[in-house]
Amino acid sequence: MKEYICKIASIDEVITKWNYEIRKQKRKQKKSALELVKNNAVENIKNGQAVIYYGKLNDKIICQATAMFDEDIIQNSDGLVGTQTVYLCNFSTDKKHQGKGYFSKLFKFVIEDLKNKGYTKCTLGVEPKEIKNLQIYRYFGFNTLIKSGQLTYPDGTIIDVDYYEMELD
Repeated sequence: MKEYICKIASIDEVITKWNYEIRKQKRKQKKSALELVKNNAVENIKNGQAVIYYGKLNDKIICQATAMFDEDIIQNSDGLVGTQTVYLCNFSTDKKHQGKGYFSKLFKFVIEDLKNKGYTKCTLGVEPKEIKNLQIYRYFGFNTLIKSGQLTYPDGTIIDVDYYEMELD
């Protein structure tokens, strides 16, 4: 029988997951960028600036999401975080588990946790060309466009981003 759980990731789980992702990479430059992302993620958790959530099926991470609470760790942070507003990012689900409701369960878990922490609003960013992702986010309630901007990845790649918000009720 398949057992699916949603949980807040421990620092050890985050390190283990990132080390696995880094080992899978062939290019040294990509490995270096991922190492930087891993180190930042761990520091953000230790400093209380972020929480990473995992959906685990039979003890294997199959989906994830991150909640960020501090404007200092978010690009274009104006209006995206505050005392009652949290920024969500890094949504992913393993390809073979997409469309089976696992991320929906994780998302509900994340929202309940954030409401219990006193948050009343969530924001997120999506590339305008990512139509499928935008449709998913709208399904979850992110229907209000609050601004547009650009985001720069650690490797220097710059992308356009539209930011949306959702009221937590």
